[in-house]
Amino acid sequence: MDRRQRKTRDAIFNAFADLLGQQAYHRITVQQIIDAADVGRATFYAHFETKDDLLRELCEELFNHIIDTAMGHAPAHGHYTCGGPGDPVFLHLIRHLTENDRNILSLLSSRSNEIFLQYFKTNLQRLVRTRFADQLAAAHPGLPLDFLVNHVSASFAETVSWWLRHGMKESPEQLSAYFEAVI
Repeated sequence: MDRRQRKTRDAIFNAFADLLGQQAYHRITVQQIIDAADVGRATFYAHFETKDDLLRELCEELFNHIIDTAMGHAPAHGHYTCGGPGDPVFLHLIRHLTENDRNILSLLSSRSNEIFLQYFKTNLQRLVRTRFADQLAAAHPGLPLDFLVNHVSASFAETVSWWLRHGMKESPEQLSAYFEAVI
């Protein structure tokens, strides 16, 4: 992807994120995104097939970064609270959620979050498979790996939902410790 395409894509992501901070996902229209990003309709559709596709790619962008960091690649962001490569992967993810990158918390806490939760869980499963498959298989040899991956992913998604419902009172470190104690 060339610089112009990346710039356009970032403008669309940023416009979408700004809109998410103002209203619920289901109320946002493609036209509002286009207007806020100052791009044409054809340009939007050259990058994303639908608003749901934009949402999916927003989620994938976050998880690609988390997976890259978990695999030992240097973080490519300027977030000071994400810690170092030795931090637990779920703590790193919680810190991103705390910073509310691209208004992701609005998606997690909205009433119409089913689509985002589907993408969130799919990417969580990819993260767990990438980072923890060997550990899970070794610790539980009698259980199917898909079951274990699903269990850990669903548990983390519910942990984050609980945290949001309770006003995010726990620090990322506390929430990560709660999750790791249970898992």
